[in-house]
Amino acid sequence: MPDMLVRLYALPAQSQSRLGAGISIRRAMAPERRLVVSWIEKTFGAGWAGEAEAAFSSTPTRIHIAVHDEKIVGFACHDVTALGFFGPTGVDENMRGQGIGEALLIESLTAMRETGYGYAVIGGVGPAKFYERVAGAIEIPDSTPGIYAGMLFPDPVPEGH
Repeated sequence: MPDMLVRLYALPAQSQSRLGAGISIRRAMAPERRLVVSWIEKTFGAGWAGEAEAAFSSTPTRIHIAVHDEKIVGFACHDVTALGFFGPTGVDENMRGQGIGEALLIESLTAMRETGYGYAVIGGVGPAKFYERVAGAIEIPDSTPGIYAGMLFPDPVPEGH
């Protein structure tokens, strides 16, 4: 799975208006750490939960969550495995198709741009067409396995890291 590059200075406008009814996107707060990381581990596995742990190690946190009916339904991290990297990100299987993944991506990439980055790397991409369409991402040649070379995987690698 190759890495992709996003020009943060050319991001589209935030897309929360496409969200289904009652869904909100926001930055996770430190007191939510155990709840959020536990949900990620249960839903997506220990590897992504480990990266989410790292996202809570700064203030402000580097993790955005999607909430519906006071429950977590998605998340997106940035600057966790390496500075300038977006991911991991995931949306509850039952909530897909409501614009949540797109809104999380744009919100997280916007936070990176506001921090001062001009570009972001999406590491080990699964759904390349999604990232091309939503953020104008382009594949980085010869980027497999990239930064993840030699990494121990506690469980099967989820698609779309």
